[in-house]
Amino acid sequence: MTGYALATRETPAGQVSVELRSVNSRFLDLILRMPDELRIAEPSLRELIGGAVQRGKLECRVALRAGAGALPQAQLEPDVVDHLAALQAQVRTALPDSAPLSVGEVLRWPGVLAEQASAESLVPTIVDAAREAIADFVATRAREGARLAALILERAEAIDAIAVQVAARSPELLAQHEQKLVERLRAALESAGAVAGVPLDETMARVRQEVTLHGMRIDVEEEIDRLRSHVTELRRILAGPGPVGKRMDFLLQEFNREANTLGSKAAALDLTSAAIDLKLLVEQIREQVQNIE
Repeated sequence: MTGYALATRETPAGQVSVELRSVNSRFLDLILRMPDELRIAEPSLRELIGGAVQRGKLECRVALRAGAGALPQAQLEPDVVDHLAALQAQVRTALPDSAPLSVGEVLRWPGVLAEQASAESLVPTIVDAAREAIADFVATRAREGARLAALILERAEAIDAIAVQVAARSPELLAQHEQKLVERLRAALESAGAVAGVPLDETMARVRQEVTLHGMRIDVEEEIDRLRSHVTELRRILAGPGPVGKRMDFLLQEFNREANTLGSKAAALDLTSAAIDLKLLVEQIREQVQNIE
């Protein structure tokens, strides 16, 4: 499910921002992007986000935009600078033609600026901003989820309507199919002559018995009942609390199984068309479920 949120906090070191954005994914794929000096906050952010989001490819960006008042507070670590100078001297002794380090390269060297203490002090602020961003992010996804749920329910109602129509016509279609089989078999028997020693009426009684058994095998009443039961369960899941995506993935497998069985039992064009429509609706729901947590 897609979503976006941004939260900022002002600190003596500058403005801290936490940005969340996600695209659809069946599982949680969390990517954290932040300056190295703020990586100390990564475990807290992963725990916080993991507890609130279960699905989606989610990118979390943490940034620190230093203000003008924050620049004079930067201080060098003399021991680190001395160590870096000694390393540079060793390198230039071994490689006389190597270029000396620039001021910018020295300042970017890890540990040269005394920032660890300030980074640690920023962790609560980063986490607080992340909580606000997550709350906004979850609310955004909830609004989108409500719209997707409405679309899914609309297709579920269409599935239920098809099931009702098939259930109403199934006895009539089954009786017509059985009658056609009986008439064809009677015509075949009459043209071939009655079975030796067995009256035609007795033979037709046996034929009707076999046709009835065949009708029981192609009866779709059980599939219709299960389809309507699945629709009821789908409504219940969407109305319930908490994540529903994985439960709906499983339920849609059952929907698809019933639609396939209905198609394999189709003894009339109407049933075949209904099975095709059902499979199309189930596939449309499946596409939307991939976007739901």
